[in-house]
Amino acid sequence: MSSPAPASLIADLNHADRARRLEAARLVGAALKRGDLQRDVTTEVNCHVHTIYSFSPYSPSMAAWKAIEAKLLAVGVIDHDSVSGCHEMLDAGAALGIAATAGCEIRTSFAGTRVAGKKLNNPDSVEIGYIALHGLPRRAIDDTKRFLAPVVAARNLRNRRMVEALNALIVPLGVPALDFDRDVAGISRTVEQGSITERHLLFALVHKLYDLTGGGAKLLEFVTGPMGVKVAPKVAGFLTDPANPHARYDLLGVFKSAFLDRVFIQPGADECMPVKKAVDFGLAVGAIPVYAYLGDVGESPTGDKKAEKFEDGFLDELVAEVKALGFLGITYMPPRNTKAQLARLSALCKQHDLFEISGVDINSSRQSFNCPELLDPDYAHLLDATWALFAHERLGNHDQRFGLFDARNPLAALPTAQRVAAYATIGKAIDPWNPDAVGHLLPR
Repeated sequence: MSSPAPASLIADLNHADRARRLEAARLVGAALKRGDLQRDVTTEVNCHVHTIYSFSPYSPSMAAWKAIEAKLLAVGVIDHDSVSGCHEMLDAGAALGIAATAGCEIRTSFAGTRVAGKKLNNPDSVEIGYIALHGLPRRAIDDTKRFLAPVVAARNLRNRRMVEALNALIVPLGVPALDFDRDVAGISRTVEQGSITERHLLFALVHKLYDLTGGGAKLLEFVTGPMGVKVAPKVAGFLTDPANPHARYDLLGVFKSAFLDRVFIQPGADECMPVKKAVDFGLAVGAIPVYAYLGDVGESPTGDKKAEKFEDGFLDELVAEVKALGFLGITYMPPRNTKAQLARLSALCKQHDLFEISGVDINSSRQSFNCPELLDPDYAHLLDATWALFAHERLGNHDQRFGLFDARNPLAALPTAQRVAAYATIGKAIDPWNPDAVGHLLPR
């Protein structure tokens, strides 16, 4: 940005009050329109950003601004078990003039499917898999919120039990007990049906440890000593660097990778619905249900996953089952995988006529909104996919028949790749400042 916005105005994008955030977005957008602020862009996009409505340092309004700072053309919100940030993301996107998409990510049970009993994309559980409902039209957000309410309630019962298990470990070490309502729910947006994730529990622990030790070398000594948690030398350097603004998130990553299993309680059927139920709901409301590919992990780029094998050993079988279950696509994150992994996955998507979507989940201040891998010509189709997703949401909200995969769509007889190409052209033609004005762009 050649002329920065006032710091106080940017800070308001992350204010606790949603109305104040959106007013700040309107004012920043007005400055962009007047030319008082200059926006630089690449062709990059990211449609898998978490916000405060699951776990993230950023509100939807701030996430939209961070995407603009990162020179992105499009940004999308995908929160765990929650769509409470979707309206705000769409409103903030329009206020700031950036293409915005909406959806959510949930854990589902693959019991009874051809991949039952296997570890899928969830490091903590067997036969429980993350899926996403991408391209959620605005008219379907409130229905989706009601659909997810029992999941959030069940998850919070389990969260309380995990806090009890955590307290049983830390109190004997001299760490004050966590109070679920104050220390865990208090740093979430659960009052607005935001979700409370394992990261919230661990972040509450991080805060307790900073209060106890003051951080730095004493913190590291306590974590590696009495707590018995291994910390890689690189991360140890982060934790003892007094100038590191991300230190608490760095410690959270350590706990997610090397401590969570001590207190983790497996979710039950009340929290992880059958995968077919989730897919069918997504189809019914005009969303695009996709499987979230993780792939075998070597070194985790975010430091919160151990080296471990996931889907690659049975990927052919998995993708075939994904298609059979009614999924419309697969989402993946190029920074997490090798080119060989993604080439194999992409070939299987083409074989089964599945939509490919990409984005990089953001849940730490250390993470960049950028995904430079998308600028690789081999991944150019993922940029078009985002524009097709943007068009799908806006046209499908205007009239569900014009959703990308609706059987009544005039382009329904075309293969997925051709429909995506047509919708990408439409998406690029939509005015991001007035994204609901699409009546003149409907396919014929």
